[in-house]
Amino acid sequence: MGARADGGDPVRGETVFQYCYSCHSVQPDETNLQGPNLHGVVGRKIASQEGFAYSPALRTFAQQEERWSESLLDRYLAAPYKLVPKTSMAFPGIEAQDERADLIAYLRSKGESH
Repeated sequence: MGARADGGDPVRGETVFQYCYSCHSVQPDETNLQGPNLHGVVGRKIASQEGFAYSPALRTFAQQEERWSESLLDRYLAAPYKLVPKTSMAFPGIEAQDERADLIAYLRSKGESH
């Protein structure tokens, strides 16, 4: 899969995912990491992984926003603490818009049925 017309390259996004892999997985059955599993996160209800202890801040945010759209993920990945104050995700964000677009394209590709 190469670059997509709607932005982001999932191949480059796999490299950007290296920022995330110590706490998150995109393998559907891997749930034993610090962060929630990100398989199928694009379009998924926020704070909805069964058995994961989300922060109160993210649970409150989920009541306001409901689902992870690509634009919402982009805003969150740019500055998690600005979008969700008091989030427990210890990550400062990804400043480069092209890296965020690539990462979102990669995450999107990990939720598609093949």
